[in-house]
Amino acid sequence: MNNEQKTLTIIDTFGFFFRLYYAMPNLKNSDGKPSGMVSGFANFIMNLAEFKSDYIIFALDSKGKTLRHEMSEAYKANRSEPPLALKEQLPVCIDLIEKMGLCSISRDKYEADDIIASAVKSCKEQGIFVRIVTHDKDLYQLIEDGKVSIYSPQSKIEHDSASCVEKYGVKPEQIRDFLALVGDSSDNIPGVKGIGAKGAKKLLDEFGNLDGVYENLSLVSNERIRNMLFEGRDSAFFSKKLATLFDDVEISLEDIKKAKFPEKNPLLNVADELREYNLNRILKSIQNESENTTKELGFEAVLLTNESEIEELLSNITPDTLVSFDTETTSVDASNASIVGFSFCFNDTKAYYVPVAHSYLGVPKQVSHELAKWAIGQIYKGCVIGQNLKYDFKIVWNNFGIKPPKNFKDTMILAWLSEPSLAVGMDALAKRLYEYETIKFESVVKKGETFANVVLENAVKYAAEDAWITLKFYHTFLNLLDPELIKLANDLEFEFILTLFNMENEGIGLDVMKMRSLIESNDKNLKRLTSEIYELSGETFNINSVKQLGEVLFEHLKLPVKKKTKTGYSTDEAVLSEIIDTHAVVAKILDYRELYKLQSTYCEPLLNLALKDEDRRIYTSFLQTGTSTGRLSSKNPNLQNIPARGRMAKEVRSAFIAKRGFSLVGLDYSQIELRLLAHFSKDEALLRAFANDEDIHARTAISIFGESNDHNRAVAKSINFGLIYGMGSSKLAAQVGISRAEAKEYIERYFRVFPSIKGFLEGIKTDAKNNGFVKTLFNRKRYFDFTNATPMQIAMYEREAVNTKFQGSAADIIKLAMVEISRITDDRAKMLLQIHDELIFEVADEYVDEFGAKAQKIMQEIYTLNVPLKTSLNSAKNWGELK
Repeated sequence: MNNEQKTLTIIDTFGFFFRLYYAMPNLKNSDGKPSGMVSGFANFIMNLAEFKSDYIIFALDSKGKTLRHEMSEAYKANRSEPPLALKEQLPVCIDLIEKMGLCSISRDKYEADDIIASAVKSCKEQGIFVRIVTHDKDLYQLIEDGKVSIYSPQSKIEHDSASCVEKYGVKPEQIRDFLALVGDSSDNIPGVKGIGAKGAKKLLDEFGNLDGVYENLSLVSNERIRNMLFEGRDSAFFSKKLATLFDDVEISLEDIKKAKFPEKNPLLNVADELREYNLNRILKSIQNESENTTKELGFEAVLLTNESEIEELLSNITPDTLVSFDTETTSVDASNASIVGFSFCFNDTKAYYVPVAHSYLGVPKQVSHELAKWAIGQIYKGCVIGQNLKYDFKIVWNNFGIKPPKNFKDTMILAWLSEPSLAVGMDALAKRLYEYETIKFESVVKKGETFANVVLENAVKYAAEDAWITLKFYHTFLNLLDPELIKLANDLEFEFILTLFNMENEGIGLDVMKMRSLIESNDKNLKRLTSEIYELSGETFNINSVKQLGEVLFEHLKLPVKKKTKTGYSTDEAVLSEIIDTHAVVAKILDYRELYKLQSTYCEPLLNLALKDEDRRIYTSFLQTGTSTGRLSSKNPNLQNIPARGRMAKEVRSAFIAKRGFSLVGLDYSQIELRLLAHFSKDEALLRAFANDEDIHARTAISIFGESNDHNRAVAKSINFGLIYGMGSSKLAAQVGISRAEAKEYIERYFRVFPSIKGFLEGIKTDAKNNGFVKTLFNRKRYFDFTNATPMQIAMYEREAVNTKFQGSAADIIKLAMVEISRITDDRAKMLLQIHDELIFEVADEYVDEFGAKAQKIMQEIYTLNVPLKTSLNSAKNWGELK
């Protein structure tokens, strides 16, 4: 196919629709209408650009009997009646083709295959290349290299003559003869009884075609096959006739030219139908696309160094003024970064950059620190729009002492609410929403330098673009996001930014003497363990090298090999735990690893961080948009990951201390996810157990086993929590050391005891498939692309959907509680940490009891579930003693 040759894509429509239906036969919209075929078709149209054609036609079967039915009453007679859900969606999809402005062709008594064959004949005469989109092997007879190909929408492979031979063992021109011999059960084409695909291929390899086979019947060496061919002669030639496509439908060049490939996404014409079938993600995407095609992506970047001009621009800002704002600094770490300049923007035509502290040789005059402080104070009087505003708020607070504004909106939060599984950074968003390439930081700032070294003419383009695109993001998300998510952002998520801002500024104290002592003790123990490992293994080696350790254990000591990787032997914790009784060295290696990780990952880095702060406090960064479920995450350092279990965990936690005259207060939600399971499922037995404040694991153990002992309670606990995370019998068996059959039986008993739970959990999975998303308690959504998923991905999505329902809803509740509690914090009580379901405060000793009671009341009454929320309450001088 040469570059100038025109291309027609023609689709075997009904066959394609049937495949779409059977891919997701149970999918329904919120009104209960079947929607799998409609959803699949819309996804196909979304990706239509991959065909890069000049023309596109949807070939349709005629209604009623066809020419082949006249030839044989048995033609397609063995096909069962299609499901009602399929029949309901067919006219909807055909109607969508017309509403989208796409071309469809059907002719009375002709099938789609015949329409396609006729289009191929016409296009070959006109020199137009034809790509046939189909799963049907009948149409492979039309392949002609350089003129006609077959495209499989499932594998996304374009087939030519060579791949036809590879797929079916025969050339395209032999497909009819092949079908004449083997038949086609789906169309009730009989073929020759007893001849299979291998036999047919061998005959056609030897004799070329059906005529050749029968002209040389006496040369067929296998007597049995020869007899079958002889008896099936009439059936063979009749089958070939049924498999032969009619190409006499008149399809003119004008017909083809009318089928012009769309310039804009055709789905823009069927937005109402997309809403009706809950195809929200597709609707968002096409709205983005529409905005991208209708709006010019361009603006003027203005450098501001004239102070009177800045005063004039900013003097009239009111609380109703929308102004995007961004800072440029010397570091991504806000705690030690200096401001270099700031940008702002009021509309989509012009954005401004104000330089404050560029420091290269020959830098022009910049704005004074005093004027910059006044200007940012003025901007803060408006409604401030930003991307990751918590960072900018820190920069402004640390450099100018200005508190965050009263009114602000964060586009990173809006992006996360829109698509929590996707990247929410500025560059990724610009690309995803507008196909716009932002100026990259690396192209402006040389390696080893900071933004302070960037010349102003380059700085203004980069910085002004940030403010301009941020304002654009905001307007886009106002149009894209569901009103309930906009409300959630305004009522909770934006205010939560300030809660985290205050927590991060507080930090938490570290007893550096205690940590030094622990590090010294760890060093001694690591040396002792190293010596013991060397002695037990009979050699010295690098214990931290997986390769060397594997060789020592499995080659030199000849321990049983449990798992291999591409690079050698697996020595992960699960493997070592499995072989712990085979040699004394294994237990020592596990001890060494635990201690080494504790030392290198926690103790030494934490001490180094504390020593950098004059108050010996450690400051983490909380990520509001770091997870798909909605849980808060922590980094630099990750204080949510400080070990809670293990021999040394308490020692490490005990090094985190309250300042003099204060105590640490811990409040922890008790079994919040199980309470949410009771709330959502409304299971009477579970509701009753929580209402009576029973030990839920003991109650479950008694219900399943008749009594609660340590073993039974452990199994019950694993089931209670495991079901929330999509655990099956295999994982339960491994976790509690029982057989898979026992685990399966225990889970079945569990569902008999709590009968509503199984149906509810299955309902979460079904709703996720039907809607393409799962909702948390506060209506946050997590999306899943079930339509294009493999069976393994579907299973994973189902587990994640269930997990998100509970973990995400728990995150909603604790976030709401944190915002409410932050209103009662003051110099006597500060919120320091959130560890998923637990909050840690630093409270003046004389105020501990009063504050603890207030905070506990808020946490337990923040949201009304069908079961009571319950928290534990503890206080201590260090974190290790809190529980």
